[in-house]
Amino acid sequence: MKRILIIEDEKDLAELLAFNLEKEGFAATCAFDGTTGLAAVRSESPDLVVLDLMLPGILGTEVCKAMRKDPVTVRIPVLMVTAKSDEIDRVVGFEVGADDYIVKPFSMRELTLRIKAILRRCEAEQAPTSPMLTLGGITIDTERHRVLSSAEEIDLTSTEFKLLQYLAERRGRVLSRDQLLQDVWSYHEVGDTRTVDTHITRLRSKLGAPGEQIKTVRGFGYKIEEN
Repeated sequence: MKRILIIEDEKDLAELLAFNLEKEGFAATCAFDGTTGLAAVRSESPDLVVLDLMLPGILGTEVCKAMRKDPVTVRIPVLMVTAKSDEIDRVVGFEVGADDYIVKPFSMRELTLRIKAILRRCEAEQAPTSPMLTLGGITIDTERHRVLSSAEEIDLTSTEFKLLQYLAERRGRVLSRDQLLQDVWSYHEVGDTRTVDTHITRLRSKLGAPGEQIKTVRGFGYKIEEN
């Protein structure tokens, strides 16, 4: 049974989410502020964290940052929740390491679909054609989950790593945003194509000059190729 930790300061909402997630077959627990939530992440090691952006004690962004710096919690996926819908909030959420982003108000069906998609993505074990992928200035070690860009190791989130690996294994092919959402994010029904754009922007930034190998195909999607 997958364990979900909900960090949400609206107690009624948190308990309602926990109740509905338990009906879906998950084991759900709640924390009602950032400090308690971060401690719970470290002590419980949940399979996924549903994390509100605006929290008393420690903001959700700071909780996520702390998780990504701790080797014990760095791989735990985070679904960030907020009442805000501005693009800047979504970008900030992804920059601190959130795996996905959902805006209040949302339906339980959408939340459940997103949680299941993230968990499927984390569990998927795709056998790559080679443990080492090299493309221009980028080297991907698929076994050790390490990426070198211009010979320097780059710190990527699990989603960024999978996105880069997916592109590299299909070098030269144009991949639509919908295809990327389906195969990288495991979204078959619910997905926002801006999620792809935000992750691509962040990935290029982290890779530096070699990131320019990720090309935008206007009106369709992306591809990666050697310059």
